[in-house]
Amino acid sequence: MRAAPLYGILGPLSLSLTMSALLATPATGRPLAVPAVRAATTATAATTWSVPAPAGAAGVPLTAPAATAPRSAPAAPTAPGWSAWSGSAASAAPPGGAAAARGVALAARRAAQRGVTFRRCPRAEQLAAPITCGKVSVPLDYTRPRGKHIALTVSRVRATGPTARRQGALIYNPGGPGASGMAFPEYAAEDAFRRLAAAYDFVGYAPRGVGRSAPLSCRRPSAHAKAPTSSPPHPTAAFKRRLVARARAYVRGCTRRSGRALAHYTTLNNARDLEVLRAALGQRRLTFVGASYGTYYGAVYATLFPGRVRRMVFDSVVNPAPRQIWYRDNLDQSVAFERRWRDWRRWVARHHAVYHLGRTADRVLASYEKARRRLGRKPAGGVIGTAQLQNAFLRTGYNDAYWDPSARALAAYLLGDPEPLIALAAPDPAQAAADENGSAVYTAVECNDAPWPHAWATWDRDNTALARRAPFETWNNVAMNLPCAFWPLKHGRPVDVGSVEAVGPRKERAALPPVLLLSAERDAATPYTGAKELWHRLPGSSLVTERKAGTHGLWGGPNDCVNRHVDTYLLTGRTPGRSAFCAPRPEPEPLPEPAPLPESGKQPAALPGTP
Repeated sequence: MRAAPLYGILGPLSLSLTMSALLATPATGRPLAVPAVRAATTATAATTWSVPAPAGAAGVPLTAPAATAPRSAPAAPTAPGWSAWSGSAASAAPPGGAAAARGVALAARRAAQRGVTFRRCPRAEQLAAPITCGKVSVPLDYTRPRGKHIALTVSRVRATGPTARRQGALIYNPGGPGASGMAFPEYAAEDAFRRLAAAYDFVGYAPRGVGRSAPLSCRRPSAHAKAPTSSPPHPTAAFKRRLVARARAYVRGCTRRSGRALAHYTTLNNARDLEVLRAALGQRRLTFVGASYGTYYGAVYATLFPGRVRRMVFDSVVNPAPRQIWYRDNLDQSVAFERRWRDWRRWVARHHAVYHLGRTADRVLASYEKARRRLGRKPAGGVIGTAQLQNAFLRTGYNDAYWDPSARALAAYLLGDPEPLIALAAPDPAQAAADENGSAVYTAVECNDAPWPHAWATWDRDNTALARRAPFETWNNVAMNLPCAFWPLKHGRPVDVGSVEAVGPRKERAALPPVLLLSAERDAATPYTGAKELWHRLPGSSLVTERKAGTHGLWGGPNDCVNRHVDTYLLTGRTPGRSAFCAPRPEPEPLPEPAPLPESGKQPAALPGTP
């Protein structure tokens, strides 16, 4: 999964929640990280990304009573019952148990003693002064803390306010799995973040496996970026056989290139690494913002180390229920993307006078299908096939900033001008290595984290049925996640987030302070039910909902109501009570002339706000 106002991938899934699950980034138009491309094909799956709002558009939050509500039963899954398989019971205790807990404690003590030496950032990071960079050493295997270590890269810009008003480090993760937050300190210079940047050091880092943090790879970047490729919404039996063969080959590449180390790239170890990073920065307690997948491993951290939490913001929340991680989360994501895809088509139909793509959502779909068939016969520019088309238009589900450029590109292509579509959808060779790396990390973490169906028949049955009502993203999601069906390593058991039993007796467990959750009702990469699930699991948490909106990643975006809640919480610790609601951001308007594409060519600013 993955996220643009500040965000990264989600995608957990694709979240997903995606790697072409757009990264979440602040709403500046610059992504914090480059979205990772999906594994089995060059198409990006969802698993997980502005114009100032008119005065008053954000609305007045409707605040619930501040009293903490008792934990209620988790929300039921929105999707129908999927095929039965040996699914994921929660882990009563995290894998590694007491040995890993001792390893984390030892690594954190050593990190606190050593600290982080920050110097000028290496050229490869493309981060200019006053941002500085350093490294933090963490055990590859926390059950063997004196064994092999890997180095995580870290970036920081100091708080700008008076020393007496500074509140320490604010650590950010943009999602993925597979996104880097190294660029996060750049946002300290943006107007939307100046108040927080006065109080906090902005700290970003690349999680294990990402960027220069012991990078993972599963195949040559040139093979990963191959184009054009195909992405049929209803694949033939022959295409499915090729899909299976590619997934098996991808898994062989992962194991061949990474060896035994591959088993240690997990959400649990990401949470443990965060604890070591906290200690290395000299922070008694952690202040953290996680977007998309970052909400999941942040919630795992809060479960394992509740006494170390100071303040946490979870933006665009992954459903953490053990039964959802990760197979069912991806199925639910495909359903949510279908709804958001229809939102875009309805918007285009309302502006038929501008785009001439159809006066109804169905007619707009017919225009899209016409382009897809034409590209199937002759790729645009030799590089835009049906997979590249789908990947480009998937971004409309992540961020409203793609609505106008996508409609313009489609309209121009159908009128005989392919250049806007090529500009929108062509793979960027300069990003091939980063995309391949992000996809490898995504695959390793999700496959290691939880049980997946091993029988192809289960995947085929579930997704063939799902594609009848949600064809837009379903089979791309399969392509991204299918390597997990053939994963040769022993899978973990998801932590029962919020459960006392997950980490030991209540008498040994500190209380978790209030945390802040952000979610948009129509988010496709991380459906709203996930936010409600985590809200139920963390008593005392506060859920801020953006009504009738679907952009993945809220923090730093155009909704002043949402941003006020985040600023108030991070600066004072106050939440808006058990829940609050913000009116939606305004829908985009067709622009008088084409807007420039986001710098990545893939997605607008996303979360600090995208398996």
